[in-house]
Amino acid sequence: MERLFDYVGHFGRFQALIYFSSAFQAISCGIHYLASVFIAITPKFICRAPENISSVLLPNASTLRLEDVWELWTPKDYLVVKQENGDIWELNQCSRFKRENTSYLTYSYDGNKTLFSCSNGYYYDNTNLESSIVTDWHLVCEREWLAKLIQPTFMFGVLIGAVIFGDIADRVGRRLILWLTSTGQFLFGIAVAFTFDYYSFVIVRFLLAMVSSGYYVVVFVYVTEYVGIKARSWASMHVHAFFAVGVMIVSLVGFLVRTWWMYQIILSLTTLPFVLCCWMLPETPFWLYSQGKHKEVEKLIGTIEKWNKISTPCKLSELCSVQETQKTEMDTLKKHSVLDLFYNWSFARRTVTVWLIWFTGSLGYYVFALNSVNLGGNEYLNLFLTSAVEIPSYIVACFGMDKIGRRNTLAPFLILSAVICGIIMLIPQDHSTVTIAMSMGGKFSIAVAFGLIYLYTAELYPTIVRSLAVGSGSMMCRIGSVVAPFCVYLTDVWIFMPQMLVGIMAFLTGVLTLKLPETLGVPLTSTIEEAAEMGTNNRITKRKSITECKGVLMENVNPSTTDNTTA
Repeated sequence: MERLFDYVGHFGRFQALIYFSSAFQAISCGIHYLASVFIAITPKFICRAPENISSVLLPNASTLRLEDVWELWTPKDYLVVKQENGDIWELNQCSRFKRENTSYLTYSYDGNKTLFSCSNGYYYDNTNLESSIVTDWHLVCEREWLAKLIQPTFMFGVLIGAVIFGDIADRVGRRLILWLTSTGQFLFGIAVAFTFDYYSFVIVRFLLAMVSSGYYVVVFVYVTEYVGIKARSWASMHVHAFFAVGVMIVSLVGFLVRTWWMYQIILSLTTLPFVLCCWMLPETPFWLYSQGKHKEVEKLIGTIEKWNKISTPCKLSELCSVQETQKTEMDTLKKHSVLDLFYNWSFARRTVTVWLIWFTGSLGYYVFALNSVNLGGNEYLNLFLTSAVEIPSYIVACFGMDKIGRRNTLAPFLILSAVICGIIMLIPQDHSTVTIAMSMGGKFSIAVAFGLIYLYTAELYPTIVRSLAVGSGSMMCRIGSVVAPFCVYLTDVWIFMPQMLVGIMAFLTGVLTLKLPETLGVPLTSTIEEAAEMGTNNRITKRKSITECKGVLMENVNPSTTDNTTA
């Protein structure tokens, strides 16, 4: 089937329409993955006094308005307030004390006071934020852990969705899954804005994570199966660029809209244009062929020829051998599972290495991203720049993949990220500028590996388990994204512990990557046997495929002559 692109073009008008239509929806995936950065933001807060406040005191300043306190107040200081009824309170973040002696108002006090809980709620700093789920549902103090569970819960939904939809896409087709998941993104995205409490919010976000992950996994397979070898690396890699654009939109909308439910609705509306037209997307010829639907494949080839203005039509029998067709039909009758990714010892070793690359790429990606919030300055600008640095990394990755190959680009950048982690550990803490520059370099190098693995995985596995392979890899990726926040928490043990862990994993994975087969210029495989042979001798496999196709062409031209010549 790979020879189809030699007839219709590797990236003609038809493929361009398919590509930009499907890749556009990846923007919404980037939006939903990072939306919680500003949905669950925690502003400055302090325990609320039971009555109206008339005076406020700080250690070195006094003011009559609570709104003026936030720029001067720090969480280590308590706030002294006097109420209109004369009571004086010392307010901390998670507790408050009522002074027994109210005859004078000073910041320092040595008299008796009574401890109270924050039963009246909290005051929040609304200077830069009107509302978030933290302020609406008071997810602070003893409920702070609920806010911290929001992103891990979302990533767990991403993990489940990657496995489920990746497997289903191999069974029912890529087109149906793209339609269902994109529609789900729009509906669940809007529904999140209308949730009435924390638990309904988490449940709906979990469902949103599943469909977002399902779309992001399947769209890579969909794009890979519609674009020829000459344009595949650029087309696949730049799906990540659409994802990065989605994160940039998150920072922009977050800066402009400071009410969390309005922010969520505006972000979800980006999905609507695709939902209205996604039903027009056709199924991929590779999947149709793997299911034995040859008439539909020929009809689709005719459509592609018209769009790409191909004057010399071709038939399916001219694209692959009779033996390949029969083998594909036999494989279609079989049920495939994750166990097929461990077809033999070398195939199992390939799968384990690929899973480690997915895990390490995600772990490093999110560790560098989470550390970016400590850079200082405007948090919206920080998130924007953290996403923007990915785009040039994908361009570099594309050049590397086309010039020196997938494996030969992936392994050096994994090792480079490990080296950068080591350098960061040697930089003195007072050299913050150098640390920031190296951290951006680490994000750049790990983004190359993180972006490349999608295409590399799709090329390493055959059509019948391709979505399953990418889906299982994405599952390992999400495990890495769940582990990443806990990895960052280890700074309490040692400030450079996250960099050390990422560096060790990146180095070991980079070395193992050198054992994988190169897929540059190798046709996509249809059966597990063909994919397994890829690691032994790519050139023999390519030459054999070409020879078989030429034989079929000769038989179609003059079968009797061919038989006589052979005799």
